[in-house]
Amino acid sequence: MKVNIAEASLTPAEIAAATRVLESGALRQGKECQGFEVEFAEYVDAAFGVTCSNGSASLHLAFMTFLEPGDEVLVPSMTFVATANMVVAAGGIPVLCDVDPGSFLIDLDDAASRVTERTRAIVPVHLHGNVVDVDSVQAFADKHDLRVVWDAAQAHGARYKGRGVGAFNDFVSYSFYPSKNMFVGEGGMICTNDEGLENMMRFMRTHGQTAKNHHTMFGHNFRMTDVEASIGREQLKRIEPMMDIRRRNAAVLTAGLADTEGVTPQVVTPETDHGWHQFSVVVDEQAFGCDRDALGARLRDRGIGTGVHYPKAVHQQPVYQERYGVQSLPHAEHLAATLLSIPVHHGMTEEDAHFVVGQLLECRATPSS
Repeated sequence: MKVNIAEASLTPAEIAAATRVLESGALRQGKECQGFEVEFAEYVDAAFGVTCSNGSASLHLAFMTFLEPGDEVLVPSMTFVATANMVVAAGGIPVLCDVDPGSFLIDLDDAASRVTERTRAIVPVHLHGNVVDVDSVQAFADKHDLRVVWDAAQAHGARYKGRGVGAFNDFVSYSFYPSKNMFVGEGGMICTNDEGLENMMRFMRTHGQTAKNHHTMFGHNFRMTDVEASIGREQLKRIEPMMDIRRRNAAVLTAGLADTEGVTPQVVTPETDHGWHQFSVVVDEQAFGCDRDALGARLRDRGIGTGVHYPKAVHQQPVYQERYGVQSLPHAEHLAATLLSIPVHHGMTEEDAHFVVGQLLECRATPSS
């Protein structure tokens, strides 16, 4: 048996939708993008959605609407580097924060210690699909008069107190990269409940063009194509069944590893529905008998795909150390050294999930080679 770490196969209906667009010759942003924006925003409980070329572009658009050169933005260091990179791209300074060692999400106490008179925003990341405590973040943002840019690239289908995570102010960024819960090849979406921000981002997405050949602001070409949007529209019809499979698989993995010393799953935020983009565990070498990398290798030898998300926290990346100096964020560093992702995706059967558990438990009993 073989179980990959991710699954990104398109259905015949999704391929047919893309083929219809290709055959029509209407390849650029158009009616399919418009329809996808409305339908996806409805799915995540947002008022508006703006399609983009990718998830990074969606973050960049959000930051462009309010950041001035030198403005500071609070960013958890345990995230994909794009979260911080887009702050830099928009002229801001990412202020990297530590994370909670159990949930892997931004530590608001640590973030509070880094607020200055230049702080303009906070970027909570729903890492691996685990939802940040929205009420706590909004209270924090209100206290410090900050914008909130939610990074939900890994949180399609996730909910907070029964509402989709797209429902919350000010901006919510999504990615449709092939490894994500929804995948159209490339592409992203930035959601908001503010019509003024929606309009501004639409203009900035097309080089600041507010009328034909009339540009009133700076921008970029961040447009999605109708080919990608057509896949997304069709895939929305099966996103909840896919999410149900991820939830089932996560329940099997959680129950199967509950009493396993040395392998600790991510702590799920109360009153949330985890998106289960990844099922990640902290591997304690002393308690389990091998370290993260050795366990990953053993599982791969047994036909089980694994991943490391991420082997370096953002503040450990050379480019950030060169520009902003060496920083100590102990929880993020510990997670970078010990986190291992195991399969949980919608392409798995329940039998596959039990197989993953069984093989992982056998790895503990296998002597190191």
